[in-house]
Amino acid sequence: MAGFKNLFFTLKEFPRTLQPLCRPRAHILTVFLLLSLFLLSRSYSYDYDRPPSTATAVTGAASRFLLSSDAFSSVDAAALPSNNLASCDIFDGAWVLDHRARPPYPPGSCPFLDDAFNCFKNRRPDSDYLEYQWKPHGCGIPRFDGLRMLRLLRGKRMVFVGDSLNRNMWQSLVCSLRQSLKDKTRVSLVSARRELRTQGLHSFRFKDYGCSIDFIKSPFLVQEWKNSSTDFKEGPPRGETLRLDMMQTSKSQYHDADIIIFNTGHWWNHHKTRNGRNYFQEGSHVYDRLDVKEALNKALKTWAKWIDSKVDSSRTRVFFTGFSSSHYRGGQWKSGGKCDGEREPIRNESYVGEYPWTMRILESVMTEMKTPVFYLNISRMTEYRKDGHPSLYRGVSPPPSPLTAPRTMVQDCSHWCLPGIPDSWNHLLYSTLLPHHHLPASSND
Repeated sequence: MAGFKNLFFTLKEFPRTLQPLCRPRAHILTVFLLLSLFLLSRSYSYDYDRPPSTATAVTGAASRFLLSSDAFSSVDAAALPSNNLASCDIFDGAWVLDHRARPPYPPGSCPFLDDAFNCFKNRRPDSDYLEYQWKPHGCGIPRFDGLRMLRLLRGKRMVFVGDSLNRNMWQSLVCSLRQSLKDKTRVSLVSARRELRTQGLHSFRFKDYGCSIDFIKSPFLVQEWKNSSTDFKEGPPRGETLRLDMMQTSKSQYHDADIIIFNTGHWWNHHKTRNGRNYFQEGSHVYDRLDVKEALNKALKTWAKWIDSKVDSSRTRVFFTGFSSSHYRGGQWKSGGKCDGEREPIRNESYVGEYPWTMRILESVMTEMKTPVFYLNISRMTEYRKDGHPSLYRGVSPPPSPLTAPRTMVQDCSHWCLPGIPDSWNHLLYSTLLPHHHLPASSND
């Protein structure tokens, strides 16, 4: 209804700008338009029990970010893509079995994958999870074309910033683009693994296109801090705290990159944040206890302030990837949770989990931003895919057998096998980037 109110006030002023002889007719037209808009707004009223999703760019306060038209009815038409994707929510869809489907790179072919994600190398016995394609309701999305995406990225820098789920997505994209090259030696690792451990930075460069695709580890987005206080009231002596008021520093400055893709979420839990006790810090003050939801809200406001003050939206496009669902049964990570043996997506909607609270906080913060943030809302589409995780096949040596694996063995039901589900996220990212460019189909350049 907020969009309807804005249009109401706009139309209310409209007759004042008309010539006097036209006003009676204009008033009739205005009444007709208002009645039509009222009826239309009724059909687009927001269902608060339904998770918001992404398809169009909308205006919320002074910012624009991608949400479905179900969430808002005031649409910034100038920000919409020019083709049929403008009226389609590409994140509202279904996983469709297609036996002809092939991943963008063959299993076992990409040397850049972490062992933890390489389920083929780790001898996962099934591959049915690779035969499902994401199909949005009501529209088609262009076929992923690695060469065309490289041409879009020519001379540019793309940076993924966030936790290991963003690393999952980053490696998927690097491997997908590498597969499109005839000479696969023309992509090289710029930073060594030692730099990743010490600086949290990893970078690949596609030499013939002069572009780089980087990953910067920043699981909270804000700064993990070494607290040297000897006063316990100000925090645990010489312990670690999380500075909610400070973006994580990086030796690699990325605010002027051409495309930045953020994520956070999986580390915002009681285990990682020590139940909020003597861990969250603002300025010199360490909270004795702070609810993790309130802490995340503060951290995301710090991130939003940094984006609005540091990023030039005329040259840099900012994306935020939604929360990627986990599928532990019978426990959680390190408490007996499992997902091995899953062979197909969830089909019964009653088994689909609630919309992540982390993303509701994110969406609230983004409405107050002035910089456009394009929201890749993958939460719902990942919720169906309980079959796509490494589970037992997460890089341990020797690879386990479900029959002989010890019951105490930790399973990975948060990350995703590669190739696998994150390839679809990059397919949607490609679809989002594509409408803003008009290039011919790829050639063998």
